[in-house]
Amino acid sequence: MEAFWTKGPTKDVEPPDLSNDPEYSQRLQYLGDKQQNCTVRLSHVTLKDSRKYYFRFITNETGGKWTGYPGVTLTVTDLQVESPERVTEGDSVNLRCKSSCALTDRATFIWYRNSQPLTERRDRNNELLLQSVRREDSGRYSCAVDGHTHISPAVQLNVMYPPVKHVISISPSGVIVEGDSVTLNCISDSNPPAEISWIKGGTIVGSGRIYNISKISSNDSGEYKCKSINEHGEKYSDTVTLNVMFHHVAGGNVIMITAASGGLFIIIIFIIIFILFIIKKGRSVKSEDHTVKQISDPNEDTYTALELKSTTSDLSTGRFCSERRGTNEPILSSVGGATDD
Repeated sequence: MEAFWTKGPTKDVEPPDLSNDPEYSQRLQYLGDKQQNCTVRLSHVTLKDSRKYYFRFITNETGGKWTGYPGVTLTVTDLQVESPERVTEGDSVNLRCKSSCALTDRATFIWYRNSQPLTERRDRNNELLLQSVRREDSGRYSCAVDGHTHISPAVQLNVMYPPVKHVISISPSGVIVEGDSVTLNCISDSNPPAEISWIKGGTIVGSGRIYNISKISSNDSGEYKCKSINEHGEKYSDTVTLNVMFHHVAGGNVIMITAASGGLFIIIIFIIIFILFIIKKGRSVKSEDHTVKQISDPNEDTYTALELKSTTSDLSTGRFCSERRGTNEPILSSVGGATDD
């Protein structure tokens, strides 16, 4: 009257027909005639399907209910990836696709990383060798046997490495005025996550990924950098300059002055030196012109004196006379290079 497969007899309860069980109904297919042949096919098996199964039939005879003992045992095995939990960048790593099934020597294994097939690793060896492992090799690895749809559960490969780079941001990013709240943020790439400290001018001023300065003052101006360290190494970031502006109220106007000008100060000094150089060079040229003029002036004066002397008969001989009181002795004086005869 009835013939079906069941999970197993239960006391005082009629064993259920697997074809009516929601866990099996969509995967169960009878191949026999339920009269002489009781063959059944179960597809898409999982580890939960591992158990004993029994065939049962019910006749029209009183008490004519029969269960086939000892039944059959279905053992479902799973592919498993064996992998070390933690590896360090540069190590050599072996991943193994393990199964309790008796696989043939012709079995070909397929490897996946983050659900994407590693096409370059398709061979008959159930081991995946990663030589000189890199941080990019981190991910979830799984394996499968070619020709079968089942893929093993994924296993995480965790590659450890020292800090390699930093990204520093300043908020707010515009002009910073005394009294503002400023946040410095240091993002470090490392595994495991690094401990971060903040350094200003060689002195540690804070710790943690975020360094917050409330009510900032001109004393907080300067160069900052962050240091990241974990068990595999340490690294310093590039320095960033924090310029704090302070304001002075005069005549109702707010004047903004840079407390720490950095490169701007150097540019101003260079401009001042350049201007001084130009001024000095200009003075040197002017001094040379003045010297030439001083040399030519005496000639001009001499020429003028000679012109004047030429208009006087006494001076034409290059001398002049004056009577001294009580004597006729002349007084001679040399003018313009003339000498007395």
